[in-house]
Amino acid sequence: MEEFALVLNAGSSSLKFAVFRATTDPDWPLIARGNLEGIGTAPKMSARDAAGESLPTAAVPAEVRDAGGALEHVFAWLRASFSGGRIIGVGHRVVHGGPRYAHPAVVTPEVLTELRRLVPYAPLHQPYNLAAIEAVAKHRPEVPQVACFDTSFHRTLPQVAKLIALPADVRQGGIERYGFHGLSYEYIASVLPQVAPQIAEGRVIVAHLGSGASLCALRAGRSIESTMGFTALDGLCMGTRPGAVDPGVILYLFQGLGLSVKEVETILYKKSGLLGISGVSNDMRDLLESSELTARLAVDYFVYRVTKEVGALAAVLGGIDALVFTAGIGENSPEIRCRVCAACAWLGIEFDLEANTAKAACISRKASAVSVWVIPTNEELMIARHTGRLLASGGTRPSRE
Repeated sequence: MEEFALVLNAGSSSLKFAVFRATTDPDWPLIARGNLEGIGTAPKMSARDAAGESLPTAAVPAEVRDAGGALEHVFAWLRASFSGGRIIGVGHRVVHGGPRYAHPAVVTPEVLTELRRLVPYAPLHQPYNLAAIEAVAKHRPEVPQVACFDTSFHRTLPQVAKLIALPADVRQGGIERYGFHGLSYEYIASVLPQVAPQIAEGRVIVAHLGSGASLCALRAGRSIESTMGFTALDGLCMGTRPGAVDPGVILYLFQGLGLSVKEVETILYKKSGLLGISGVSNDMRDLLESSELTARLAVDYFVYRVTKEVGALAAVLGGIDALVFTAGIGENSPEIRCRVCAACAWLGIEFDLEANTAKAACISRKASAVSVWVIPTNEELMIARHTGRLLASGGTRPSRE
């Protein structure tokens, strides 16, 4: 009987999934990936095989309105598509692991209780991640689950980088800088020895540029700084999130404009960033094609913020050996890569326009003092790796710092 692992990334209205075949190879082969979106409104499902070809899926009943219903539909599709197979484990992306979880963890009632306490740290992500775990536990209680945290990779940040300059009694509740997109950065760090061995042990800035965006400073493959902090709101301008904001602005929203907590939360998470500046779209592709002045301004601001933060991380590293682009914008937008590298030429980047257009892995010239790379990320595979390792070892206790 074939054995499979299921990887889930649950959001407020979507459930992304990937199916891996469990083999003796540490990198389990991808069999299929898909997305069930429109949960609660007009749900629909799509799926593709490892080669990107569409796979047949059944219509999603309109009554699918939560994670439980979505999972039941996905499980039914798996039974129909991979009859005779067995799911041996489910790996989940969980945005926040707090100060305790420096590594992925097998889900137990104790772990789930601790993760619920972190919901205020990531109110628009954590509840849906945990809802998927609870739904699997309810409908498939015999299947072990593994929680993989976006914060874990950054637990190597030095104490001074984790610090938020608030009174000690306020910070005792876990207020510190955590960093996010850790699964993406962990994957990039894991493949650098094969893709670019000459920089794997060096000083590398990785730019995870997508709807959510951040930068990470790596030294010898370990995270020493990130642009995101206590929450996934900090740092770069993103699709609908503003990035770094003067705390006085937040006070003004409450005190000056009299907005409620929910209204401010909605502004910060859903109405700001590229969408807020442009009034056109939160999608970089739309903005690059638009002739609206506000769209151009949004793109200019995005590039400005990335460039500014590259400079800051270069200072933390004491110089850099390489810049790596990844994620949706980083992998697919030659224009954004070109503009960022042009603004960072002072670091010693000699950009290769032809290589950039040709989608080469290395897009800098041979003589460039700082090499520039485009490396596709694979958070799903990272989760599958962790799931396989923990299931094979029978689970491990979460590390405490």
